Amino acid sequence: MKILILRFSSIGDIVLTTPVIRCLKQQITGVEIHYCTKRQYQSLIVNNPYIDKCHYLDDSLPHLIGQLRRERYDIVIDLHNNLRTTLIKQALGKRAFTFDKINMRKWLYVRFKVNVMPSVHIVDRYMDTVKTLGVVNDNKGLDYFIPAEEHIPAHYLPYTYQSAFVAYAIGGQHATKRLPVERMIELCRKIARPIVLLGDEQDRESGETIRRALGDSLIYNTCGLLTLNQSASLVKQAHLVYSHDTGLMHIAAAFKKPIISIWGNTTPQLGMYPYKTSHLIIENTTVNCRPCSKIGHDRCPLGHHKCMNELSFTIDSHFTSNYIRSEYY
Repeated sequence: MKILILRFSSIGDIVLTTPVIRCLKQQITGVEIHYCTKRQYQSLIVNNPYIDKCHYLDDSLPHLIGQLRRERYDIVIDLHNNLRTTLIKQALGKRAFTFDKINMRKWLYVRFKVNVMPSVHIVDRYMDTVKTLGVVNDNKGLDYFIPAEEHIPAHYLPYTYQSAFVAYAIGGQHATKRLPVERMIELCRKIARPIVLLGDEQDRESGETIRRALGDSLIYNTCGLLTLNQSASLVKQAHLVYSHDTGLMHIAAAFKKPIISIWGNTTPQLGMYPYKTSHLIIENTTVNCRPCSKIGHDRCPLGHHKCMNELSFTIDSHFTSNYIRSEYY
């Protein structure tokens, strides 16, 4: 049997599909698994041993469809369910299983704050897409594979960070999913332990602002300096991970890291909280405008960003003490 899995974006969503890949490969004898995503997310799938062949969407959907037609698949599993994946399924004309995005429920929740969302993680809903094939969730969590050449050795970090550190993924695709920089500084001051900041080049300036405010002994800013796999390597080595609702949070979950997850305009009830790992949720449940989007905004629609500006940083010390070793003290 030859199966094509479709999921075009983004980092976290692709990582969240990895249990489907693994379970298909391990539970269907002799199956050949192909995965198709956008070229920019190549590093997320190319090292996955459960994927036999990768395909990438560049600029031309017709060109991609031509490539996929030549593969002569038996089954297509659509875990994205958008216009492009619909066109691919129609062009291939093969038996297909499509993820239910429950858009009406999400619309009611976002627009009218009527929470009719199922109390089920999105991974389990992804797994429901393949249950007709007799594939079940093995409950082993998420996967993330780092090639040896992108592993970050401990000596890459300053000496005071090499024995133990906290990782903080300060990024987020949308501004309303991120703490304002001054609040990041406040949080880092409360953590009061060596912190490695993680993010892309767009987060570099924010990271530098935090470093200047708190000093090199507390903050090491890697934002914009590393590949995604290299950032994932540091996540894997961290003793505790702080993260906004972003892709590195799910990568941390793949490594079974303890996570303190910070939520702004989105909510865990949308089904994308840390999966199969110890975690704490920090969110402002006193505002009645959340969630204002299932994804995020470039700015708060109401102008106050209370979900982040008035967020309490009260953190259960028993949770953190379980994961922070004596080297910090």
